[in-house]
Parts: sequence; C-alpha cells; structure tokens
Amino acid sequence: MRTEHLVVPAPADLGVEMVGVPKDADLELDIRLEAVMEGVLLSGTTRVPLVGECARCLEPFNSEFEVEFQELFVYSDTRSGGEAEEDERRLEGDFIDLEPVLRDAVVLALPLSPLCRDDCPGLCSECGVKLADAGPDHHHDAVDLRWAALQGITDLREESQEG
Repeated sequence: MRTEHLVVPAPADLGVEMVGVPKDADLELDIRLEAVMEGVLLSGTTRVPLVGECARCLEPFNSEFEVEFQELFVYSDTRSGGEAEEDERRLEGDFIDLEPVLRDAVVLALPLSPLCRDDCPGLCSECGVKLADAGPDHHHDAVDLRWAALQGITDLREESQEG
C-alpha cells in the first residue's frame, strides 16, 4: 500500500451547466494505492474549488467541494482471453490515468441545482427582485383577471345598503 498527497491542475469542462471547477484550478488529492490480485485499487478524496450560479437567485458564488472515489485498475493479463470489459479501467504499464476517475466522481457528485446558501429565498416571482435584499415586507397585490369584473359587485352592494 502507498499513499500520496498531490496537487494537480483541473482539466477543462469539469462541471455541469450551472456549476463547475475552473480550468487549471488546484485539485488536492489524497489517494491510497493498494496492490490486489487483479491489479491496483485506487481510493481517495479530492477537494476542488467550485464556481457557479445559484439556481434560485442567479447570483454567482464560489465554494469548496470534497468528493470520495474508488476505482480498480486491472493488469492487462488478469482476465482470460485478454479482452478488456467495457467499463474496466486498465493499467497503462506502470501508469494510472486519474482524469476519467476524477471526472466521473466530481461531475456525478455536483448538485444539479446549486445554491449560494441553503436558505436562499430566490427571486420574487412577480417583479424579479432578489428576496434576500427585498426584506420581509416585500409583497404584491395579486389580482386574478378572471375575477376582476366581480370586484365592483361588493362596492355596489355596500352602496345599496347605505341608501
């Protein structure tokens, strides 16, 4: 068994639509390599910086994200016939390609609707103002156009009772 602490630059396009890791940002890796019968078992964690846009208020945000991963890299001669299975990762001589493993782990763990903070109230559905800035007294008098013609009836009824 061998452990390593590495800092490597992030590859391009490591993210989803609203959040991702900036290209060439520092990825901190704590990995453990273990020799097993079939090959090398790689396990570890990575800490990555995130840049994105809040799904509720559309404000940009920065944060840190930590992801765990584990992958088995098999020797070329461990399977009968030497044919590689489709989802199987192979050792390339004495080298391991970490990029596909990191890409799978990070992208699959990213939130599809990232938030700048857990209690983000979002935007007002009527005027679009950011509710965190608007305050608790922000509201709109909503009038349903289907009932607008009937609003005058209560005024007529009150006039007839007074007269």
